[in-house]
Amino acid sequence: MASGLTYTAVDSTKLATAEYYGKAMVELGAEHPEIVALTADLGKSTKIGMFGEQYPDRFFNVGIAEQGMMSMAAGFAKAGCIPFCSTFSVFAALRGADQVHADICYQNIPVKIIATHGGTSFGQAGSTHHAIVDFAVERSFPNMTLICPADGMETVNAVRAAYENPGPFYIRINRGFDRVVYKSSDYGFELGKALEMRPGTDITVIACGSCVFQAMAASDFLKNTDGLSVRVLNMHTIKPLDVEAVQKAIADTRRIITVEDHNVIGGLGSAVAEVIADTGKGCAFKRLGWQDSFSTIGLHEDLMTLAEIDSNGIVANVRAVMQKDFELDDDWKDEV
Repeated sequence: MASGLTYTAVDSTKLATAEYYGKAMVELGAEHPEIVALTADLGKSTKIGMFGEQYPDRFFNVGIAEQGMMSMAAGFAKAGCIPFCSTFSVFAALRGADQVHADICYQNIPVKIIATHGGTSFGQAGSTHHAIVDFAVERSFPNMTLICPADGMETVNAVRAAYENPGPFYIRINRGFDRVVYKSSDYGFELGKALEMRPGTDITVIACGSCVFQAMAASDFLKNTDGLSVRVLNMHTIKPLDVEAVQKAIADTRRIITVEDHNVIGGLGSAVAEVIADTGKGCAFKRLGWQDSFSTIGLHEDLMTLAEIDSNGIVANVRAVMQKDFELDDDWKDEV
């Protein structure tokens, strides 16, 4: 999916993921006058304030009132507008949950929620500002589409996809300067379709968000040091999940690891586990993320190490899963 953003790799290192989102919103606002933007007193932090600077008549700061923001957005949508709401992920998913559930998803209206500071990316702020259950909440709502982009360029594509497709969207991005995965936005993004970042036949690592870069680094390292062929999938769309890609990974590699900056309950790992269970085909499987625990306070890179969702943690877990035994025959009947 192409867009008007044509930054170079040098520019990419200078822009936070949220700034890509802000610039994409400004572009969309110029193209589509029906777009309005709302913030819960976090216009500067979430970068949606960039839209407000360009289109002040279509920008609404509701104050520290996430529930009211979601209900107001629903009203705008019912009146024919396409509202984009932005606040921190933990506030969007938890404080505004009732309104998202009843006012937005129940009516299946086009409110687009851009949730920033996702996962433990605002690590220094502590558990009140860590969003490690938002996937579980948003994924459970009927009609909701859930995207977790890998970097800034993918965020641009996610924002445009949200505008171009009907119904509610929840797009979760990090606080700051993510590692660059894509040098441009024209790489074949398709809503609901995983992207193969590394081919592989020994094991599949399925990742989302900031964990995609870490999985790619782990794959490269294991190829050079262990001779392992590690497939890496960027599962940017967690709902609807790319079931076909997971099924192919089961058949091809028989070993799967999921990696997410989220509780292992209810998020990407649970979604993949559901597909595995539905196939009735056995495989060695491991979920990496926060193991039903809150994170401590610290820098994001240190917290990723603690959760074993950085490249070193992925390497160690790939090696462990490779030691698991299972039947290598192609006859699945005795495993159903």
